[in-house]
Amino acid sequence: MTAIPLLDLQAQYETMRTEIDAAILGVVRSGRFILGAEGEALEGEIAAFCGAAHAVALANGTDALLLSLRALGVGAGDEVVTTPFTFFASAETVAALGAKPVFADIDPLTFNMDLADMERRLTARTKAIVAVHIFGQMLNMERLRDIAAERGIPVVEDAAQAIGAAWAGRRAGAWGRAAAFSFFPTKNLGAYGDGGMVVTDDGDLAAELRMLRSHGGRRKYYHDAIGYNSRLDEIQAAVLRVKLRRLPAWNEARRRVAAFYDAALAEAAGAGRLILPGREAGGEPVYHLYTLRAAGRDRLAAGLRERGVASAIYYPVPLHLQKVFAALGYRAGDLPRAEQACREALSIPCYPELTPAQLERIAAAVCAALAG
Repeated sequence: MTAIPLLDLQAQYETMRTEIDAAILGVVRSGRFILGAEGEALEGEIAAFCGAAHAVALANGTDALLLSLRALGVGAGDEVVTTPFTFFASAETVAALGAKPVFADIDPLTFNMDLADMERRLTARTKAIVAVHIFGQMLNMERLRDIAAERGIPVVEDAAQAIGAAWAGRRAGAWGRAAAFSFFPTKNLGAYGDGGMVVTDDGDLAAELRMLRSHGGRRKYYHDAIGYNSRLDEIQAAVLRVKLRRLPAWNEARRRVAAFYDAALAEAAGAGRLILPGREAGGEPVYHLYTLRAAGRDRLAAGLRERGVASAIYYPVPLHLQKVFAALGYRAGDLPRAEQACREALSIPCYPELTPAQLERIAAAVCAALAG
């Protein structure tokens, strides 16, 4: 029996092979590979998609976070509050600028940052809040906006997993002072290599980002700051433009997959054998990942593997307990909900190309593994 992968990028490619091949060949024939027409067009299309005024294409999603924080003036002595239940880059970029990551616990159902706990951790040294929309489900941005505005703290949306997701009808990228996106190949909108983007309504911030991405220069060979080499190449931009046209349909398909799982696994959830991903009223998730929780998570993963169904653990260790952050002084038990999620969370296949037969097989495998 053929195994079902966590994600099937080859199946995705086959649905648009002709357009992808033509887009790549077009760049090769143009002879323009960096900061050309494809990248400029993609910036405009992503800004319009998100409902923002500006977009700045960068080399990867980590740089999108790093340069956003740098452009907002985050540096030594500052604090930036974020979640410990996320990919390392959400806090790595804070530390890379000499600032201190401060971690708030999470909501156990949505996996997103608990805003009440976050508010308690704000201080006079808080320079920014990194709001992670984990697994493609947006944080409550209306409430966060009010909390942050009252204190004059800028919000950076870490929307790496959430392009196309919305809160109260407004998409990720339209809420924060800036929003960082990743186009890593596994994302809902993935390149065929690395790529990232920052969107913002702030024209001055966009100009600063463009300067920082090109070695700190506003024109060639003239440098105003120590910057970075962080530019999205034209081949990736061309590929992303083809895919962007399909993104709304792909995200809707992911919602249908999630709805299938919600129904198919409801009995197991009702019996207390697992917890399905929660959804906060007001949010429109795009299900970058469909993540279950089970007390016997490792046993469930092994049972799925035996039945030819891939799964993955996001994330095995919360950021506050990572070795590199030991000097911050966190201990096991400090953020109990995030720590429990790291022991229980398991993601199963969730992508548009899954067939009805595959979905039935995955759900059956989950139920059988739980029973076994």
